[in-house]
Amino acid sequence: MTSESTPDTGRPVRVAVVGYGLAGAAFHAPLIATTPGMRLDAVVTTDPGRREQLRKDHPQARAVDTTEQLLTAPDALDLLVIASPNRTHVPLARAALEAGVSVVVDKPVAGSAAEAAALVELAEARGLMLTVFQNRRWDADFLTVRRLIADGTLGRVHRFESRFERWWPELFGVWQESADPVEVGGILPDLGSHLVDQALTLFGPAVQVYAELDTRRDGAVIDDDVFLALTHVGGVRSHLWMSALSGQFGPRMRVLGDRSAYTVHGLDPQEHALRAGRRPGPGWGEVPEADRGLLGTGDGAAAHPSVPGDYPSFYAGVVRALNESAPAPVDPRDAVAALVVMEAARRSAAEGRTITLADDGRTGTLTEATP
Repeated sequence: MTSESTPDTGRPVRVAVVGYGLAGAAFHAPLIATTPGMRLDAVVTTDPGRREQLRKDHPQARAVDTTEQLLTAPDALDLLVIASPNRTHVPLARAALEAGVSVVVDKPVAGSAAEAAALVELAEARGLMLTVFQNRRWDADFLTVRRLIADGTLGRVHRFESRFERWWPELFGVWQESADPVEVGGILPDLGSHLVDQALTLFGPAVQVYAELDTRRDGAVIDDDVFLALTHVGGVRSHLWMSALSGQFGPRMRVLGDRSAYTVHGLDPQEHALRAGRRPGPGWGEVPEADRGLLGTGDGAAAHPSVPGDYPSFYAGVVRALNESAPAPVDPRDAVAALVVMEAARRSAAEGRTITLADDGRTGTLTEATP
């Protein structure tokens, strides 16, 4: 049996995507359609314009009105990808798992760590794959930093700085800007889901969390400017910034070690390429020489070749998980742990203190260490 087919059937993994907005149309559908061993069969959307775009982009895929319609025939489906608004993530994932269908959920997987942990437990009880689309683990900058750490080039890392900053001084009037907890809005779950996941993946669990959550733009009702400071179990400190009101951007990443340092500006090229309609192929994810990060110290720092970005690896990992019982490309308990850190961040900001965590948070409970 090869990764080109599902077990016992010889056919590709049959995939349905819920939602055909930015996430569904620009990220998930193109990656699924170009992954060997996968077939995009259906997309849930009722919007006439999006249905027409789907017909042009993926003529083999059918448009479906509701997820419930799909799940009435779960044997015709191998994987449900949830790329719809945050408020739908938990109920749709639960419905799919209860119907016997494996699930990919866009981040954040849930509005709370407890909800996310309950989904993980349901998937484990049903023997199904549940994973989270943490695509930024396959950004060129992250992959480059991971290699520099692994091969010892940086020496012992003591500080990691990471930013996702935007210049959005005006509100868009979208659900992400709502303060209703049901919507899971705000910049912390949006961009923070990536930043916290990257920091925990590189340096392990956080033992201390300090945060500043602010609402800066006129008319805004939820966080749009956030700073997090994490202390990891090994002593590394991560400083993470996310903002909708950055008139000038800082480095995307800066990593300081006792042998060398690495600083990179700008964003990984894959998102821009996908938004522009390009598809994975030769040269995918390569970073132009002009955009390479600087490696070294002082005046000796020089441009360093980047590891190419590789979003296609996520869905290739999903195929292996479904066909060969390999681990999911993102352990869903990693997402649970990240949500615990973000809950600690909200508590830190509200109470004006540093939160010391008693464990790694992978069970979904925010437990503070006893003083």
